[in-house]
Amino acid sequence: MVPRYSRPQMTAIWSAQNRYRIWFAIEVFAAEAMGRSGAIPAEDAAKIRAAYGADVLGEIDIAAIDEIEAVTRHDVIAFLTWAGTKLGPEARYLHQGMTSSDVLDTALAVQLKQSADLLVEDLDQLLAVLKRRALEHKRTPTIGRSHGIHAEPTSFGLKLAQAYAEFDRARDRLTAARDDVATCAISGAVGTFANVSPDVEAHVAAELGLRPEPISTQVTPRDRHAMFFATLAVIASSIERLATEIRHLQRTEVLEVEEYFSPGQKGSSAMPHKRNPVLSENLTGLARIVRSAVTPALENVALWHERDISHSSVERFIGPDTTITLDFALARLTGLVDQLLIYPERMRRNLDRMGGLVHSQRVLLALTQAGLGREEAYALVQSHAMKVWESDGELSLLDLLKSDPAATRRIPETELEKLFDLDHHLRQVDHIFARVFGPDASQ
Repeated sequence: MVPRYSRPQMTAIWSAQNRYRIWFAIEVFAAEAMGRSGAIPAEDAAKIRAAYGADVLGEIDIAAIDEIEAVTRHDVIAFLTWAGTKLGPEARYLHQGMTSSDVLDTALAVQLKQSADLLVEDLDQLLAVLKRRALEHKRTPTIGRSHGIHAEPTSFGLKLAQAYAEFDRARDRLTAARDDVATCAISGAVGTFANVSPDVEAHVAAELGLRPEPISTQVTPRDRHAMFFATLAVIASSIERLATEIRHLQRTEVLEVEEYFSPGQKGSSAMPHKRNPVLSENLTGLARIVRSAVTPALENVALWHERDISHSSVERFIGPDTTITLDFALARLTGLVDQLLIYPERMRRNLDRMGGLVHSQRVLLALTQAGLGREEAYALVQSHAMKVWESDGELSLLDLLKSDPAATRRIPETELEKLFDLDHHLRQVDHIFARVFGPDASQ
């Protein structure tokens, strides 16, 4: 993780302190369940649970655990050895019948669930800002582009509504991925429950807000994790899509929107005039980092037999790196959209700069409805449209059509003028907004 792109609340989830506290909780809840069933003495199980309630570990001594691990070469054993010094003789009942993966995989599930909860909150904040700004510019006309070229008019609010719908889907996917990965596996060596009862797993799962893994092979099946990280990658790609739109719209030749430029901010060390889309560019880069986790997460699915640890080193990277990076990126995007400078006048100038070409389809349709064959109508409109295009908007499509008897024989000049009405293109905006935001948004 890079501090520059990390926020404290998400970083804390992946701290050694939090990881070890989750490990201890798993061991305590397992011992508690074993005490209830008589697998270990009930009084010793009660002492372990009481020590947990009293926070007997206090501030976990990371350095001391690291020293033990330098000898044992085993992180779970090192932690259990250190934690045992905080308990009495009852410490011998920790980890009864369990294997390291029971602790590691269940703890990872807790951390991923905690991370997903924060990311859902991030998405909720982004969705609220997108909705507010979409409603603000619901009827702000702007040019829609296909292949980067002027196509037909749309509204800037529709652009933001599209982003809202995309991130709303992302929220649904993330919620599903969170629920899918939030499983508890306490099944012992090779997953047979030979030395630990399924009741222990059920109790630990309930205490941690997880579901028992239906069948584990000493490790939790990694298809769950692959889907989780793939979901984060899709969200990152949605971030990049909106960031790319903003980057394009801030180009000097376009300049329909602009990232907020704060007092004292500098755009270039050499050119004092520069105001660059640095936040959008940064988000594009961060999205690449999140997506880079997908291939190793997919490759983690194919483990050897009932267990190997080839996935472990990968997840020590991609678990914290992807969630911390995505958390930062979502917060940055929320701030960017919230403060985005939007220039309706420039949008209108860009709309008008190509001499009315954006209305060519309406003329085409009107000519066919007036009895002209489609190919003939297309050729008539295109012949004038190319003249306007080559004049770089100096000529007017409407004027050229008015001067062409082949057009005016079919459509009177007054009717031609109506075909160049901008409001026509926004007449279904209310309907679309109602689809995206609900019926109240159509008012």
